[in-house]
Amino acid sequence: MTRPIVSGPTYGEMRNPLLLPDALRTAANAARNDELNPINLFNINWKNTGNAAEKIVLPKELTGVQANIVLLSGRTFPSGSMKVGPAYATLAENEALHHLRPGDRTVIGPSTGNFGIGTAYVSLLKGYQAIVVMPDNMSEERYDRIEKYKGSLDLTPGTESDVILTLERTHSEYVSKPEQYVTLAQFELMPNYRFHRHVTGKAVLDAVQGIGNGRVAAFASAPGSAGTLAAGDYIKSLYPDARIVALEPRECSTLYDGGQGQHRIEGIGDKMVTLIHNVFNSDLLMLIHDEDTVRGMEVIQNGAHVLADRLGVPSEIAQALVGRFGPSCICNVVGAIKTAKYLGLGPEDNVVTIATDSYDRYPSVSQALYGRIGGKPSDDQLEMWAKSVFLGASLGEIIDLNRGGQHERLQQMKADLWTRFGYSADYIRQMADQSFWDAEYEKIKEIDPLIAQVRGAL
Repeated sequence: MTRPIVSGPTYGEMRNPLLLPDALRTAANAARNDELNPINLFNINWKNTGNAAEKIVLPKELTGVQANIVLLSGRTFPSGSMKVGPAYATLAENEALHHLRPGDRTVIGPSTGNFGIGTAYVSLLKGYQAIVVMPDNMSEERYDRIEKYKGSLDLTPGTESDVILTLERTHSEYVSKPEQYVTLAQFELMPNYRFHRHVTGKAVLDAVQGIGNGRVAAFASAPGSAGTLAAGDYIKSLYPDARIVALEPRECSTLYDGGQGQHRIEGIGDKMVTLIHNVFNSDLLMLIHDEDTVRGMEVIQNGAHVLADRLGVPSEIAQALVGRFGPSCICNVVGAIKTAKYLGLGPEDNVVTIATDSYDRYPSVSQALYGRIGGKPSDDQLEMWAKSVFLGASLGEIIDLNRGGQHERLQQMKADLWTRFGYSADYIRQMADQSFWDAEYEKIKEIDPLIAQVRGAL
């Protein structure tokens, strides 16, 4: 027998929790430490209990640049990562638009980790069975979290660099059987885009209020699904001169030059242009060395005393950073620093980036690092890494996507891949025009009342 839908927020309420009834918002905030209470679905937003964007302004002693590097933190989302947002949005749209109900079909979440965790979490709270399709060489902490949320694992060969195999498995085994499965296909479905443009984009603007000139000069993020880069469309709607910067592992530089290697930056997919990536709105593409991200994570996690004693980072700030950074966050921070250097930004300018999750998902990555270097790093090593990874972030391997037909090249890469998965060349061709993305965004006005209607009176 089909069960009733468990209530959750609209896009508007995820963007601004103050739109929720006071009693509901209070109850949701009170339940933040009760992880499996379904009312936590109403905590899917970038705001803390004080309704402020959860953020950190990184100290200049660490970044080495005059511009303000503002880090928007996703660790306060239910399940510990902002990826729960697009997972919830995709499931909620299926309930509102396609009358999906718990018990109808099994939920599928293709992922390299955080989106899969979010899929399992939302499915558990809403009463669905979930299967997460992901590579078989990710951190053990990610598998453990999915299993904690009662999700099943369908593992494909390889690592972060082999997400294309995950996509192929998803289409062959699950998308092809719509009577049995509903697929929260983050790489290709528009709820991911809508969530980040509407919710994350506004959070980015909120994060810079009272900092520098209060504007966004640039937004930097590594595309996994490329959903996060959709925030750039919202940012540019208010600040047309803002630069949107995509980051990619140097060891698998597919977007940069067609590279096909392997890398260790968990949380970043590669070897494809995702369908939901509005490539014409990305301005710069930068490469980040994967080992730098792991070393930088180690510096932040276990080198607070080194940052304070040898680099002059205020001790209280160095301690506050502990536990907040995974490899993809370090990638984003390094990219933000490179962006500030490349654009010659000053003390009034703000570069915003995102910490998708936090360190609790990566202790095994630290252990692997210790294995490669023969034990835990010394203070001298940590100091050297801090200076090379952060202060020494170089300006090499950067492409201006606004020149030389780069946008068209990426758009063709998108068409070459996604026509293989059943999308028409004409549909993909429409994505070259901003009006396509604006129309997808405007659908929120139709979807939100339906989400509210399905859940009934609160």
